[in-house]
Amino acid sequence: MANEIWTIKRCLEWTKEYLAERGEEHPRLSAEWLLCAATGLARIDLYMRMDETLNAAQLETMHAAVVRRAKGEPLQYITGSTQFRMIDVACAPGVLIPRPETEMLVEEVLNYLDAEVLSPEAAARQRVELPWNDEVEEARKAEAALADERATAERRAANLTAADEAALGSDVLGSRAYAEELADREAEEAAAQAAEAEVAEAAESELDEYGIAIEGADQETASAQDAASPAPAEPRIARVLEVGCGTGCISLSLAWERRGHVTCTATDIEPRAIDLATKNRDALGLTSDEVAFSLTNLVSSIPREEWGTFDVLVSNPPYIPTDVMRSLPHEVKDFESDLALEGGADGLDIFRRLLNAAPYMLRAGGLFACELYEGALDAAAELCRQAGLSDVRIVRDLTDRPRIVRAIVTEPKQRQ
Repeated sequence: MANEIWTIKRCLEWTKEYLAERGEEHPRLSAEWLLCAATGLARIDLYMRMDETLNAAQLETMHAAVVRRAKGEPLQYITGSTQFRMIDVACAPGVLIPRPETEMLVEEVLNYLDAEVLSPEAAARQRVELPWNDEVEEARKAEAALADERATAERRAANLTAADEAALGSDVLGSRAYAEELADREAEEAAAQAAEAEVAEAAESELDEYGIAIEGADQETASAQDAASPAPAEPRIARVLEVGCGTGCISLSLAWERRGHVTCTATDIEPRAIDLATKNRDALGLTSDEVAFSLTNLVSSIPREEWGTFDVLVSNPPYIPTDVMRSLPHEVKDFESDLALEGGADGLDIFRRLLNAAPYMLRAGGLFACELYEGALDAAAELCRQAGLSDVRIVRDLTDRPRIVRAIVTEPKQRQ
C-alpha cells in the first residue's frame, strides 16, 4: 500500500466507503473534513485538485484520522477545530464542542446589548456570511457599476462639442442634456442655501433699539447655549460575565463582533477549558483586557467590587438530565466530558445556582441568559419568575425546539 498512488479522489472515495460500512451517518462529509485537515485544503479545493497525489505525511495523518473516526470520535476533536459564527475555534478532548444552538445564544446577547447598552455606532454589526450574501453583494456591485457608468457618461457629455455629439449619437445627447440640467439644478440649490444662510444669520443677530446689530451678541448667545448643553456622554463599554466558558466561543464571539465595545470575564472549573480558551483568544489577537479567563467554580473568583457591575450573565451550563445521558449518541457520551454535559435529575442543577447568583452579579436591567435542555425550559422560566426576574422569555432553536431562557434582573441584590 505504501507504494500505491493515492490521489485526493481515490482517498476521498475510499474513506467515504470505509466509514459508510461502519455506520457513519454522513460518510462523504466526514471524509471531506478529514482530507481538508490532512492536506490543509478547503473543501472546494479538494474537487479542483482531485488528481493530486497525497504525500507520505498526509497519508499517515489521514490513516490515523480515519481510524479515530471509525471508532466514533467527534470530527472536531480529530481535526482540532470548528467554525463558530465568525471565528475559528480550536477544539480538544475534555472540552465541550461548540454547537449551532449556542450561536443563537450569542445572538440573543448581542441583540440585547445593541438595544439596551451600546450606542448605535458601536452596535453596527460586522457582516456575517449567510448563504444569500453573495447574491446581495453581486446586486450591489452591479448597481454601483451602473451608477459609475452613468456618472462617467455625464462628465464626458458635459465637455463634448456639437460635432462630437453628432458623431456619437443620441445616448450622449441625452447624457449631455441631463448633465446640463444637473448643473443648473445644483446652481439653484447653492443660491438658495446662501440666501437661507443670510436670513439665519440676520435672525440670530441681536438688534438695539435703532435696529443695529449689537457686536458680540452672537458669540455670547452661542457661549450660553454651549454652557447649557450637556457634554456628550462617553460611549458605554458593555461588561459580560460568562460562566462555564469551555472553548471560550461565547465570550470570544461577543468581544470579536463588538470589538472595543464589549469586555468579557469568563470562568470555568476545568483547567483544560481555560487553557484552550486562552489559546483561542491568543489566536484571534484579543487581549486579556478584552476577554479575561479565570479557573474557578461558577462566580467564586469574581471580586466583590465587581458584583452588580455586569450588563449580562450568560451561560451554556451542563444541562442534560441524568436519565437522558444514557441515551446520548455514542460520539457524545463516550467522548465528551460528563462534567460539561450532566445537569442533574431535571437538568437544572447548575442553572439554579446561576439564577441565584444573577441578582448579585448584574446591574438593574441586566440580562440573564442560558442555553438549556429542551424539556426544561418551562420549568426554568417559572424559576426565573419566582426569583423576581422580569421579561422572561423562551427562545426556540433552529429546529424549533425550546432552547434558551432569558430574563431581566430588575432588583439587584447586595450580599451582606
